[in-house]
Amino acid sequence: MISTHANFRRASRLLSSLTLAAFLALAGLAGIATSAAQAQEAGIGIELNKLEEQQNACRVYMLFENPGQTEFSEFQLDLVLFDTNGVIARRLSLDAAPLRAEKSSVKLFDIDGLACPKIGRILLNDMLACADASGKRTDCLKLIKPASRVDAKFVK
Repeated sequence: MISTHANFRRASRLLSSLTLAAFLALAGLAGIATSAAQAQEAGIGIELNKLEEQQNACRVYMLFENPGQTEFSEFQLDLVLFDTNGVIARRLSLDAAPLRAEKSSVKLFDIDGLACPKIGRILLNDMLACADASGKRTDCLKLIKPASRVDAKFVK
């Protein structure tokens, strides 16, 4: 009878240890999932920061903020520019790569033959290319949070 009671106590301790280990493993997985969700929520901020008139062109300054752990080796935007009347004025691609992890950077480009006051809105139409260390990605458009500090809007 004593040996049965001892076996029961050992089995009970083993079960408690396994339950604790399972709980800790699930808690760890939940932490990983939470970290991934937080990185997803952080997103990539792209701000239309400044429009600067140049001779026969408009210089566009865009601020890219990548607060996450992911570095993007490819990051090419398909942009459509609308004039102040809402009519498409131009379509162009902007290669913003590389976007380093936990880093903000400014990219600028000139739009020949278009005066800055004529730009009413810039639409992030699509992503032409997006890749990180794991390869090509299809979710990059969802990660982008557009903003504007100028009169022209920047939207997706």
